[in-house]
Amino acid sequence: MALAACTGARAPRVPTIAHRIVSLVPSLTADLCAIGAGRQIVGVSAYSARIPCAKNVPRVGDAVGIDAERIVALKPDVVVGIAAQARLTQSLREAGVPTRFFKDDTYPDIFRDIEELGALSGHRESARRLVARMRGRTRRIQASEHFRRRPRVFVVLQSEPIWTAGPGSYVSTLIRLAGGENAVTALPAPWGQYSDEALLELQPDAIVTVKAADLPAVLHHEPWRSLRAVRRHRVFVVERPSILEQPGPEYNMGIAWLVAHLRPLAR
Repeated sequence: MALAACTGARAPRVPTIAHRIVSLVPSLTADLCAIGAGRQIVGVSAYSARIPCAKNVPRVGDAVGIDAERIVALKPDVVVGIAAQARLTQSLREAGVPTRFFKDDTYPDIFRDIEELGALSGHRESARRLVARMRGRTRRIQASEHFRRRPRVFVVLQSEPIWTAGPGSYVSTLIRLAGGENAVTALPAPWGQYSDEALLELQPDAIVTVKAADLPAVLHHEPWRSLRAVRRHRVFVVERPSILEQPGPEYNMGIAWLVAHLRPLAR
């Protein structure tokens, strides 16, 4: 099926209430499910497979591309994604499909996205209640940690080359809420590449990584083997990456996980 071209026309208007939604980002999919809008989701990205309410929803994209023709065939009222996907979805706008992009880099973005998706899907009150519950649980988790010192944590999102979370990222905020501090203080972007030399100089107290980074396979190489955190076996792998990688309803699980792993280092 060929896409209908709308070259030169205005950008398609996003409806006040969207009854058919395609979500191109797992965290947004999780938000929609959590506020009760699961039945309105008609298409998702491949990485939304583990989210229960999206389990049987058609897959229409992944990290590198989308199936624009399939999305058009689903007749969505709106396609939601993040700003980095603007170019990826240009063909949808040319075909007359409304798109809306959300920010997902910082801690406040977590709550802002839920509230905006609540308004967009017609679940405004449910979204408000969810945000209140999430903030309440965060306060309870924080009340349980009484660290004498704040361990300096380095986050490894990719090991070769090294990619980490900067101080402006939501992951950095989760570390702070868990009683630690991000060892990286000068990275200008929320996420970015980090040099071997800078990491050796940094010498963090602990390293947190995700399974996809496959860090254990390279720990016997430089710069890793020269880090005190590695020699002291303070490398912690998140078994459920979404609790740290996805800025959504599960973030409190990420904080609780960090508290459990950082507490022995902070006494």
